[in-house]
Amino acid sequence: MTQSVDQAIAGFNPVLPLAVALSGGADSVALLIACAEKWPGQVSAVHVNHGLQATAPLFEDHCRALCQQLNVPLQVQSVDASKQPGQSPEDAARQARYMAFRAIAPVGSGHVAIKSIAIAQHADDQVETLLLALSRGAGLAGLSAMPAHWQRDGLDYYRPLLSVAATDIRAWLAQRSVAFVEDPTNQDEQFTRNRIRARITPALRAAFPQFLDTFARSASHAAQGQQLLDEVAGQDLDSVRHATSGSPRIKALQALSRPRQANVVRYWLKQSFQVIPSAAQLSELLDQVSNCTTRGHHIHIKVGKGFVQRSSDVLAWYNP
Repeated sequence: MTQSVDQAIAGFNPVLPLAVALSGGADSVALLIACAEKWPGQVSAVHVNHGLQATAPLFEDHCRALCQQLNVPLQVQSVDASKQPGQSPEDAARQARYMAFRAIAPVGSGHVAIKSIAIAQHADDQVETLLLALSRGAGLAGLSAMPAHWQRDGLDYYRPLLSVAATDIRAWLAQRSVAFVEDPTNQDEQFTRNRIRARITPALRAAFPQFLDTFARSASHAAQGQQLLDEVAGQDLDSVRHATSGSPRIKALQALSRPRQANVVRYWLKQSFQVIPSAAQLSELLDQVSNCTTRGHHIHIKVGKGFVQRSSDVLAWYNP
């Protein structure tokens, strides 16, 4: 069920000290204020300048003024968020933000290392993420949408407003007469997420008024299913891995059903190399595994930025 801002923050209990990712927009402004009020002296803010907009200085100025008003320390990180070939602008910006968070964490506020980072994505963002995943033909991992809590680079990340509607966040700010900055790129429908927000979300709200709750429930079911698949994959990987190299043995893989082969190979690549194969790459790789019945059979398939190849009796991945 969707919650109010106050209800969501009341149930939010991160490891302190906490840094709030502050863009200057409505959602992050509300999150910073709520957290600063709940844990005075334990909260700081980090503003990431992606260098992608001419209006970026306006966002930074607003963040500085807000943090000064709240007596909250602010760290500003400038990053290069230009995308690499084959990378979406959204992913490039996300990876740049992670680098910025990793850089500020050891310093923290008052030279106390940051333990947790809070990000202000909300229930409407969750629906948009789920619809994006559906449009791309995603599996359970994609349909799980965004987790409320995860760990990366030794930090705990949280999305405490994930059950709060965007309209409720803005109403909460309006009641307090708090100003925020509107991101002009949010109106640019060349971006798929913005088209979803402008065209699809209003239609869903009109046809299915409870869609924020029902879509969140579907994402939760998908997440549970993905967790089960990961547990099975971990058990299968233990049974097929080579005792020395830890790589999957080809004969042992062949003894599994094709769905379990796909599950364990995908899990191995992600856990060992942070590589996620496309559906086409994985299908081609499994075909090669199935056909690998002679000593001279060759396997060499591009997966991610590297290649999976046969190395004696196991699969190996390398990045040339």
